[in-house]
Amino acid sequence: MAQADYDIIIVGGGMVGASFAYALKNSAHKIALIEAFDFKTTQQPSYDDRGIALSHGSQRILDTMGLWQQLAPHSTAISDIHISDRGHFGATRLSAQQENVPALGQVILARAMGKVLNQAMSENTTLDILCPNKVIALNHQSNQVELTLDDDRKITSKLIVAADGANSTIRRLLDLSVTEQDYQQTAITANISTERPHHNRAFERFTEHGPIALLPMPDNRCSLIWTVKTGDETAINDLDDTAFLARLQTEFGYRLGQFTQVGKRGHYPLKLTQTDQPIQNRIVFVGNAAHNLHPIAGQGFNLGLRDVIALADVLVDETEDCGIPKHLHDYQQWQQRDQDNVIKATNLLVRLFSNNNPVLGHGRSAGLIALDLIPPAKHWLAKKSMGLGKKQPRLARGIAL
Repeated sequence: MAQADYDIIIVGGGMVGASFAYALKNSAHKIALIEAFDFKTTQQPSYDDRGIALSHGSQRILDTMGLWQQLAPHSTAISDIHISDRGHFGATRLSAQQENVPALGQVILARAMGKVLNQAMSENTTLDILCPNKVIALNHQSNQVELTLDDDRKITSKLIVAADGANSTIRRLLDLSVTEQDYQQTAITANISTERPHHNRAFERFTEHGPIALLPMPDNRCSLIWTVKTGDETAINDLDDTAFLARLQTEFGYRLGQFTQVGKRGHYPLKLTQTDQPIQNRIVFVGNAAHNLHPIAGQGFNLGLRDVIALADVLVDETEDCGIPKHLHDYQQWQQRDQDNVIKATNLLVRLFSNNNPVLGHGRSAGLIALDLIPPAKHWLAKKSMGLGKKQPRLARGIAL
């Protein structure tokens, strides 16, 4: 058997795949990244105008990786989080000052993050970027995996890292099953301007159809994620700007005064998609390719970033075959509990806060009041939202998590 062309091939150049490539920038591995969109001429679809909520733990990981200095000028700190339930009394308020941290998290446009990641990858002379290219076939061999690209090239690698999103091509080629839960909800996204300054506050407002999240951004704008019942998104998006803002105002309220302007709107369906077997022979799935989450807790990219830092930690010092079962087992042992806990917590929040059951409504109200009045409970919630409290891989250590 001939020597493999690469030690690691990353399929997918979105935020998770690019972050993994950067995490291994100082390793001795020969690495390639395959991306369907040409970085030089086409905007990668995940790098749009959505606001990405980075937890405090993710910010620290990015800082340790050496990326935060470039990302910081494009970010907006979250100093406080206000959590409420429409139609019920009670709210919970989380504060960076009370938690003795500079910020509970950061908000950055996906577009800005993509620009930084693309620049970082272009400066890595040890990384081969194959784009625009798609994988069209996959063949397991005895000690490597062969990929066929859409230009008929065949390349081999000791390990394939599938970071190619919720509709993973690698998963389809392997004919792997997924656990899927359709929440019958759709997220409407846009950037919103408000009458009152947000003062770096983030808001999560639960409604009978799902949460409305407003995340602080520069120039007194907010990044909106508005969860609606699937089927309602078309009528809402067809409204003109004035009617759209009036409808949103009715759902959210006036904590930021009047909504004054809305930018380009988008929408996407909300489903849990979890790959049943994320570890295969010389293949590992990370990020949305492994677990695509509801945005209710803002944990999607944060969990994906923890995936890649844990996998990089296992592989960074490997000098021979990085695709052997032991390494993938070590990664799974480290990260599976984190993934399972986040998925279970996200599902629980969707069930509790996306309905108009009056009994649950009163219970939610009482729970929000209790959280606000009991400091240890509030501190626990703040730590979870900041992505703190779990043992970190070696590459993310030294950051006092």
